[in-house]
Amino acid sequence: MVIKRVGIVGSGIMGSGVAEVAAASGHEVVLRSRTQASADATLVGLEKSLAKQVEKGKRSEAERDEILARVSTTTAVDDLADMDLVLESVVEDLAVKKHLFTELDRVCKDEAVLATNTSTLPVVELAMETGRPDRVCGIHFFNPAPVMSLVEVVRPVTASDETIATAVAFAEACGKDPVPVKDQAGFVVNALLFPYLNNAVRLLEQGVATKEGIDIAMKGGCGFPMGPFALLDLVGLDTSVAILDTLYAEYRDPNYAAVPLLRRMVAAETLGRKTGRGFYQYQK
Repeated sequence: MVIKRVGIVGSGIMGSGVAEVAAASGHEVVLRSRTQASADATLVGLEKSLAKQVEKGKRSEAERDEILARVSTTTAVDDLADMDLVLESVVEDLAVKKHLFTELDRVCKDEAVLATNTSTLPVVELAMETGRPDRVCGIHFFNPAPVMSLVEVVRPVTASDETIATAVAFAEACGKDPVPVKDQAGFVVNALLFPYLNNAVRLLEQGVATKEGIDIAMKGGCGFPMGPFALLDLVGLDTSVAILDTLYAEYRDPNYAAVPLLRRMVAAETLGRKTGRGFYQYQK
């Protein structure tokens, strides 16, 4: 199946990023947001992102206009009825996603592929909320989607070969490097990444070094482009705790048990870049 029309559910950083990637690769995109205000804000953000690319000479003004013309927004799930692929990127909450997949199954045409951008939650549980579990998979883009090359294509035990092949082809059409992975908590990247991030916070709690020192050490000593605290702020501390909780529930490994400082910061709503303050402060 060739994907031409793509529905994106969720207008946050990931949803808007994937919308830009899909539209830039020639797909017609309908982005569904809960409110018109957030939908409008997403379009403004897309315009700014493309304007910066034009300024840097990465795109022409004509390319910018063509990409913008391929993106439309809606507040109604029913407007996704004719999409070939619908990818959700809403909050990392299993109950919320289950309800959404029930709605998408009701609305979308029978041959459509329904996909989730979850980074840790069990895709099979979302698939079983539909009448088409063979046509449900994970297509996990990384943040920021326009920049990051990797896409994890997650195969639940219910997915057909055709569905996975379609998902891989879509990721390749978007200029990404798809890696098929098993439907297991954390898949590849987060299963390896989050013990590292969690233990960096543990070192900070223990007073081994400052957050700045730890970030400098990991960039200089391991060649990482970003230190663990800058990365936690980018991911979002609430999202990070949710991922750690999911990993711990599946594996019961102490390395996945979120350290107390992370939970305190989430309780204080210092969540990172999205709130303007996390381990570091940011201009909003």
